[in-house]
Amino acid sequence: MNTVPEDVLLTGGGVNITALPKVSLHDHLDGGLRPQTIIDLAERIELDLPATEAGALARWFADKSDSGSLVEYLKTFDVTTAVMQTHEGLVRVAREFVQDLAADGVIYGEVRWAPEQHLSRGLSLDEVVDAVQEGIDEGVEDVQRGGGSIRIGQLVSAMRHADRGLEIAELAVRHRDNGVVGFDIAGPEAGFLPSRMRDAFDYLAQHYLPVTVHAGEADGLDSIRSALFDGRALRLGHGVRLAAGITVDHEDEDNSYVTLGPVAQWVKDREIALELSPSSNLQTGAIASWGDDLIDHPFDLLYQLGFCVTVNTDNRLMSNTTLSRELALLGDAFGYDLTDFKIFQLNAAAASFLPVDEREELARQISDRFEEI
Repeated sequence: MNTVPEDVLLTGGGVNITALPKVSLHDHLDGGLRPQTIIDLAERIELDLPATEAGALARWFADKSDSGSLVEYLKTFDVTTAVMQTHEGLVRVAREFVQDLAADGVIYGEVRWAPEQHLSRGLSLDEVVDAVQEGIDEGVEDVQRGGGSIRIGQLVSAMRHADRGLEIAELAVRHRDNGVVGFDIAGPEAGFLPSRMRDAFDYLAQHYLPVTVHAGEADGLDSIRSALFDGRALRLGHGVRLAAGITVDHEDEDNSYVTLGPVAQWVKDREIALELSPSSNLQTGAIASWGDDLIDHPFDLLYQLGFCVTVNTDNRLMSNTTLSRELALLGDAFGYDLTDFKIFQLNAAAASFLPVDEREELARQISDRFEEI
């Protein structure tokens, strides 16, 4: 596994990556809890934990997540979602989530989560969305009081194996004026094509709510194709297995010559953003066809071919990471510099689910801040 210095400085550049303005598009609320928060909330609901000291609990999550299997990786969420079943728990987790993003240099973030997984203690779907938004608003206020600035939108996810897609799509539309900016489907990918939720995607299209779909993480081109054409996805959650649709014809010392299959060509031509999450993709085996180290990740191939790549954390707790660390790891593996990091952030700004004038303003903020560094 590649490592980077704890101070996450650009190699040879002396630039603090944490200070760079960033956009986070793929970051799960239930994958970003602080270990101590889990311990505190678990005590109040008398939930047994695998460890009761914050450092040990953090190590447990990292160890359990590093399995090479998305199914096994997802089992760690049984613990985090268990402490997110009350109004108090949801507000606290969302508030701290925003604080942690801001501390990592994020100036705009889209936080995804599945409301249907937070109903076991009597809250309704609308109540859990309201609770998360309350926590987000408090977190934004905290950041502002500290002299910072951050904007956050909710991405409401439906679990693809639970057959509640239309109900959750209606929930997302109902809360579009209360912080929800888009829709997602998540959970086990293989065997659960987006076409299963076609009614939900039809409803969202009729109500003009944008969609991102987990696809190309634990399944291949058929899943991506269904996300694009059944789901009308404007972004692909991970999408890393899109690289299976790219054939390297031959290589020489300076260049690789490739042929793009129809799905890959469509994604490139339409500038559909790939929400790539390097550390997570290693942990879940998403890049197993290419190798088992970051240098094997097709991120650089996709980037060099002109795909709209973005950098994300997926689940900061499970991967023991931050967006700054993911950028540093990529810089270490592929020799990226400040110019590349700026491109990744501008790609993410352009792919965000903000209105176009606000996307343009976000891009200006990023460009101005990078020029100051």
